[in-house]
Amino acid sequence: MPETAGTALRAAVARLRQSGIASAALDARLLLQDVLALDHAALIADQHRRLTAEQQRQLTEWIARRERNEPVSRILGWREFYGRRFSVSPAVLDPRPDSETLIYAALEMARQRPLSSLIDLGTGSGILALTLLAEWPDARAVATDKSPAALAIARVNAEKLGVAQRVTLVEADWWQGVEGRFDLVVSNPPYIAAQEIPGLDADVRNHDPLTALDGGGDGLDSYRAIAAGAAPHLADQGVILVEIGAGQARDVKEIFFANKFKVLLERRDLGGHLRALGFRAD
Repeated sequence: MPETAGTALRAAVARLRQSGIASAALDARLLLQDVLALDHAALIADQHRRLTAEQQRQLTEWIARRERNEPVSRILGWREFYGRRFSVSPAVLDPRPDSETLIYAALEMARQRPLSSLIDLGTGSGILALTLLAEWPDARAVATDKSPAALAIARVNAEKLGVAQRVTLVEADWWQGVEGRFDLVVSNPPYIAAQEIPGLDADVRNHDPLTALDGGGDGLDSYRAIAAGAAPHLADQGVILVEIGAGQARDVKEIFFANKFKVLLERRDLGGHLRALGFRAD
């Protein structure tokens, strides 16, 4: 007989904990909420609802996938970012809450001067460019990625958010083939040193695309490419905003200094780690 929602949740949490999933309670709840099409409050209020046989089958399958370290977002096919739901697939990096630091920084900069044109280099699912377009109704964007499959996901998300008419998606490797000048260059590039990738958590190592993780031998190749090609594409007083990994601030700054940029801002994520660096031409 199918279980009640409360019983199903407790059983799912127990299975995930036994498998060593640290976020077992949250993951089980998110999967059950999606199966039942309920939000958190409704799930709490309706714990005695019985799952249908199909819902029971779906939950069992999804919990088994999570036990094998498949991220919840991959199972559901979406991830929430800055209050909006974005489609994801194996072709794109799973968006992290830490990346919202770039959104806060960009919105802060826009309060000082309008940023009406932007380019998102290595856009993946489009979270940065499309979130900023949703926040700035008069802005236009170019979003690049060398992966056609990633651009297809970004296109889906642009349509969902109603900003597709204001974004141009370009298949490009960093600045290759990019035309125009922009008030804002934003990027969350690959920044994991190649030799560190085998030691990443299985959720990341086995499910995020390698091209979205691998930053080369020292993890800094992407920053070199962005900094070296940026100047011809910046509007007057244009700014560059990049996400960085732990311990990379000094090296990334040196790369931009060498290309005649100065630091405009530094912002930490909610965990206290320096996550975003902003630059302007020196």
